[in-house]
Amino acid sequence: MLKSKTFLKKTRAGGVMKIVREHYLRDDIGCGAPGCSACGGAHEGPVLEPQPQDPASTLCPSPHYLLPDTNVLLHQIDVLEDPAIRNVIVLQTVLQEVRNRSAPVYKRIRDVTNNQEKHFYTFTNEHHRETYVEQEQGENANDRNDRAIRVAAKWYNEHLKKLSAENQPQVIFITNDRKNKEKAVEEGIPAFTCEEYIKSLTANPELIDRLACLSEEGNEIESGKIIFSEHLPLSKLQQGIKSGIYLQGTFRASRENYLEATVWIHGDTEENKEIILQGLKHLNRAIHEDIVAVELFPKSQWVAPSSVVLHDEGQNEDDMEKEEEKERMLKTTVNEKMLKPTGRVVGIIKRNWRPYCGMLSKSGIKESRRHLFTPADRRIPRIRIETRQASTLEGRRIIVAIDGWPRNSRYPNGHFVKNLGDVGEKETETEVLLLEHDVPHQPFSQAVLSFLPKMPWSITEKDMKHRVDLRHLCVCSVDPPGCTDIDDALHCRELENGNLEVGVHIADVSHFIRPGNALDQESARRGTTVYLCEKRIDMVPELLSSNLCSLRCDVDRLAFSCIWEMNHNAEILRTKFTKSVINSKASLTYAEAQMRIDSATMNDDITTSLRGLNKLAKILKRRRIENGALTLSSPEVRFHMDSETHDPIDLQTKELRETNSMVEEFMLLANISVAKKIHEEFSEHALLRKHPAPPPSNYEILVKAAKSKNLEINTDTAKSLADSLDRAESPVFPYLNTLLRILATRCMMQAVYFCSGMDNDFHHYGLASPIYTHFTSPIRRYADIIVHRLLAVAIGADCTYPELTDKHKLADICKNLNYRHKMAQYAQRASVAFHTQLFFKSKGIVSEEAYILFVRKNAIVVLIPKYGLEGTVFFEEKDKPKPRLIYDDEIPSLKIEDTVFHVFDKVKVKIMLDSSNLQHQKIRMALVEPQAIAS
Repeated sequence: MLKSKTFLKKTRAGGVMKIVREHYLRDDIGCGAPGCSACGGAHEGPVLEPQPQDPASTLCPSPHYLLPDTNVLLHQIDVLEDPAIRNVIVLQTVLQEVRNRSAPVYKRIRDVTNNQEKHFYTFTNEHHRETYVEQEQGENANDRNDRAIRVAAKWYNEHLKKLSAENQPQVIFITNDRKNKEKAVEEGIPAFTCEEYIKSLTANPELIDRLACLSEEGNEIESGKIIFSEHLPLSKLQQGIKSGIYLQGTFRASRENYLEATVWIHGDTEENKEIILQGLKHLNRAIHEDIVAVELFPKSQWVAPSSVVLHDEGQNEDDMEKEEEKERMLKTTVNEKMLKPTGRVVGIIKRNWRPYCGMLSKSGIKESRRHLFTPADRRIPRIRIETRQASTLEGRRIIVAIDGWPRNSRYPNGHFVKNLGDVGEKETETEVLLLEHDVPHQPFSQAVLSFLPKMPWSITEKDMKHRVDLRHLCVCSVDPPGCTDIDDALHCRELENGNLEVGVHIADVSHFIRPGNALDQESARRGTTVYLCEKRIDMVPELLSSNLCSLRCDVDRLAFSCIWEMNHNAEILRTKFTKSVINSKASLTYAEAQMRIDSATMNDDITTSLRGLNKLAKILKRRRIENGALTLSSPEVRFHMDSETHDPIDLQTKELRETNSMVEEFMLLANISVAKKIHEEFSEHALLRKHPAPPPSNYEILVKAAKSKNLEINTDTAKSLADSLDRAESPVFPYLNTLLRILATRCMMQAVYFCSGMDNDFHHYGLASPIYTHFTSPIRRYADIIVHRLLAVAIGADCTYPELTDKHKLADICKNLNYRHKMAQYAQRASVAFHTQLFFKSKGIVSEEAYILFVRKNAIVVLIPKYGLEGTVFFEEKDKPKPRLIYDDEIPSLKIEDTVFHVFDKVKVKIMLDSSNLQHQKIRMALVEPQAIAS
């Protein structure tokens, strides 16, 4: 049966276009119940159970299926995901509404329906002749959808009566909409609210904890006076933003001070780019990363950023007087230059809540079900939850979701989602840091894995089309020990004309990952492989990352090659890009490659190739540095693990060899060559990487620190900075140059991906290159896959697709990649910090030499070269008399009693693990020498 839907659409030119859509209705759509003769019993995929016994409900003791409405799916997904909830009918109407309103919930519900053990059945009610409903005159879309859901529920109960008497389950309609429930009951449909139904499952009391507590703005908690002003409705906010009364931006809470936040204003306004908010009432229930509307105060009410460190330690959520006392601490007398644009939150445009990891702060009241949850991220406020399992959850890392924040509650309301495990345990803490840094780490789904090549895999004739056979070349790879995802390999040989041929061969990952399929979408979402101390979270499945795309030795592998003809002075005479097949002759570590280069006896092809590469690399590096490229430094740490317990038993900084530099030079050269090629070919949609020059103010700390040692650092250009860092040597203090380079690294901006058609500043400051991209690591970076696709189209080795030449789509990809790379970096640092804690936990108290990197008003930040470890030594301790501190920002220096500390001074510190706060265990450092405070 065919229905047609007609609607009118306004065109850009101002005309009206009539659109007619055909809508097919069918009789052959199965109901999902097994053994249903009316449907012919033909159901694809997972179906409902014939006799659903679990969970046992006191409200409906007979076997039943559940049919939830849209809001139940949107807000109670944590309950629906629980293994106890099975046999659920998900209507097409509901699924479409969820898809339009929340992409993350839609993905979660798709995952549940794909899980055969859950018996969730998707019923296409919009195309079933007996359940399709047309929108009536005067009926809005919402009411029509509610009616469609009730019609489907009623049809199900009539339809299932056709089953044999002992096999007749009921369909229970679950809705939290009072009117919809009343109408359902009038129509003879068994209907309950989600809370009524869940509370009736007496065998599963833990499910009650997972119920989202949906008190809307007006539905306040029982007691308590109004604390916050009302949020304005979205229509008023949008009007206000349009007319310039309000500003829209992203709310960024402070880690150091829970009574202060900043809002980064969207749009191109240089003026008032960042607005400060101070005090609970002005923060007005906004949560980190929310999109908010703010009202800017007149200049007379502007404040300066506070230098006070304030953490929310209060247990009594109603003690507002103490809050006001703390807010008074923020108001310090400051000079006018330090005042910043200040305002308050007037409404929320978009909530960006996520599930939060943390710990339960158990209520002091015996038998209480209400407790406060303290998130691990200090930027998130505490959350009130109700749970019956508080004693079980104490000392555990748990996940909690926020449901809402009433005007008269000091904290938001939420519900318990999941118990992750004991605090301090390696698996639990790794899970926490992955969740907190939003690193996608679930196993790859079947849908993704279905796009992998079938094993055993071999190169076919079709694969050889548009490819050059380079298996005869003496190609080898050089990587860190234990590396299984080998992206790149190199070769160097002398040509008959006396010149040299140098090749960089990169795994051809884009051959296996085709645009738009599930494997491509998942790789794009992940954006990068994340390397933790003991774990690697792959961007692509292992079959590709460690096998088919890994350029291991003695196997044929598909590659994308960049081949140069050079003279002996490393000047490029010709560049060629080609898809290829290679067979690596050796997979070497940096140490093995170095040993071959230095050996007096080895003269085989591989060693000769390595020596040629090394010689050219040294010339390339010298030339790059002459052009102003920076050689900066950061102390990288490597842990030696116990083979049994996998605990860190030794900690040392990584050693860099000549061969590290050799590989790096050719990777840089390949990236620059490819960047030029794709930009020549696609000036508007090349994916490039830039590194902006830092503003001069960033360098103040470096310049002052060098000046304190009578050294001059010139920061006018990258070249002048590089040259003055090279000159900044001290014969009596050899480590000084490394410290200066570490400090210079801290002054740098973040390098970012961008689309060439959306920007006009391409320059890479750190590399002193006018153009740059990432081509050399497609196994672990999605940016490189896009670059491979662009290059393949440029040389005619592959075909294009619409998204590849859409600069707006590319800009969106870049935005996600920049976010994922930043989060991966933070996750790696958090992993190093956690393993460092484990190391010092077993070590006890250790004393080591350190250098001062920064001086603060009441502390010094030191670096311990032996461990590459940084930490803060505080000079004010609780319950101890405060020492006399004099801070000089100009030198910079800090005088404590009679001892003066300057940047780069050598000190001795003792290092220990401070476990006084279980959630935030940290490495604590105390000064041993010189003794500034009498002990």
